[in-house]
Amino acid sequence: MTVGVMTRRFTVEEYHRMREAGILSEDDPVELIEGELIEMSPIGSRHAACVKRLAALLFERSHRRFLVSVQDPIRLSDHSEPQPDLALLRPRGDFYASAHPGPGDVLLVIEVAESSGEYDRERKLPLYARSGIPEAWVVDLERGEVVVGRDPSPEGYRALRIARRGETLSPLAFPDLVLSVDEILG
Repeated sequence: MTVGVMTRRFTVEEYHRMREAGILSEDDPVELIEGELIEMSPIGSRHAACVKRLAALLFERSHRRFLVSVQDPIRLSDHSEPQPDLALLRPRGDFYASAHPGPGDVLLVIEVAESSGEYDRERKLPLYARSGIPEAWVVDLERGEVVVGRDPSPEGYRALRIARRGETLSPLAFPDLVLSVDEILG
């Protein structure tokens, strides 16, 4: 006799109800990825510093052309609501008070990886691409590089680039916003 393992995928609505019911608290470090509750890696000091540094650079250079979202949810589908470290969003008068941003609102997502680089490259980048996010970056602090994904498709990003120290990057949506990999990595 074979015993099958049954899994259950959660929807975003069920995920929110778990928070409302107190099953998950606001402080629980989890995000919903393809119906699974994924425990996020603890945020180390290098990770936190990189997020703060990038947020400061992006706020400073935004000139109100985009909103900078820091570790806030993005609803990608009925089964995925990740919380990327940073996202550049289309400006909206209500600052997304009526609902979390969706794929059409996101111009760029940035994941900072101190210990989760492989997971972010292999699971999160394809997820963002399948959702139609035009561009995603993984700042890999261990490898000292930034993986840039562009040209989304159902199979993942068709164009991948690895940028290292001494190089510069610009978001597709804002080619005049130039960031050096050195200032990103610190």
